[in-house]
Amino acid sequence: MSVQEAAVSLLQRVLFYVGIDWAAETHAVCVLDATGRIRAQFTIGHTAAGFADLLRRLARLSGDPAEVAVGIERPDGRLVDVLLEAGYPVVPVSPNAIKTWRDGEVLSGAKSDAGDAAVIAEYLRLRAHRLQPATPYTAETKALRTVVRTREDVVDMRVAAANQLSALLDAHWPGAKAIFADVESAIALAFLTRYPTYPSAQHLGEKRLRAFCVKHGYSGRRSAAELLTRLRAAPAGSTDEALTDAVRDAVLAQVAVLTALTAAEKNLSRSVIAHLGEHPDAAIFTSLPRSGQINAAQVLAEWGDSRAAYDSPDAVAALAGVTPVTKASGKYRAVHFRWACNKHLRKAITCFADNSRHASPWAADVYARAIARGHDHPHAVRVLARAWIRVIYRCWIDGVPYDPNKHGNAGKLRETATAA
Repeated sequence: MSVQEAAVSLLQRVLFYVGIDWAAETHAVCVLDATGRIRAQFTIGHTAAGFADLLRRLARLSGDPAEVAVGIERPDGRLVDVLLEAGYPVVPVSPNAIKTWRDGEVLSGAKSDAGDAAVIAEYLRLRAHRLQPATPYTAETKALRTVVRTREDVVDMRVAAANQLSALLDAHWPGAKAIFADVESAIALAFLTRYPTYPSAQHLGEKRLRAFCVKHGYSGRRSAAELLTRLRAAPAGSTDEALTDAVRDAVLAQVAVLTALTAAEKNLSRSVIAHLGEHPDAAIFTSLPRSGQINAAQVLAEWGDSRAAYDSPDAVAALAGVTPVTKASGKYRAVHFRWACNKHLRKAITCFADNSRHASPWAADVYARAIARGHDHPHAVRVLARAWIRVIYRCWIDGVPYDPNKHGNAGKLRETATAA
């Protein structure tokens, strides 16, 4: 039985359909029976007491949690976890689908939290045969996803902070940006801490700069004389006292933020690697060519560990957004980029695919043939990612690490190259 057939079988047992309009502090709940009649409408708080109240009310409907399906516009979160742990089939529904459904059903355009909960419940009742209940992740996957996604957020903040610091230096202290190659490197941040303004470095000489570099372990290939030339060649900053004081405060504040974010990213990277080592599927994803530890963790965290979640590699490819969407009507037919997907997974799997072509002859060949067909680089990488997903899926289902010697297409490519 396929995943879709199993989902339909599960939802066919349902006697009650629950719609939850999720909000930050309170959640509106609507319960429909199999005929579509409203059996209950209420709100619960986003608290332990609120969650307990919801479970009590649902338990009164039926002693078998499998007979009560819950629709909610979220695929995860504590409320979803509580419902899954209690045994209720939870169906994540698309907010866009609910909006379209509401616009078609509520002709007046009226909108309320209670009304939205009723719309979700009705959508679930009528579309149950096309929807799929969420599959709970193991604690190892939840832990890995938590640190991976938090690290990604911190990386985004670090990049933004580095850009803000660069813009500040461009405006007021260009020499400090020009002296070292990377403004967010440890040596550059140390320099800005010691010399946050143009006047503070006006009397900096070659001897003192050389001593500074030795003290902070500068590993670049530029001599102190070359670094000083870079510094002096940049436009001079302002020497106005009031502006200099403001620039110093701003630069030191940005340096402090960037230093903290860099430290947080390093700590989270260590945590990601530690949690990856505890995951049962780690050996599969780290065995992939040029996957590394961090990228392997990113792919695994979003891919998940539930074998029941996907009935084919095509389902994973669709989730990752590496399969196109075809639109056809009459004589019109066009293939478009897939926007609706797990963007975390798409970013992780395409990053891996792009790196893999530098270590795997098979991956390089798939990419080269896609380029030869006229695809640009991002499209060719998505083609390669889709090919990799088929390989990874087989390894994942079988529970064995990737072995290029057992990879049929890779073997054929080796044989062709040897024969040539």
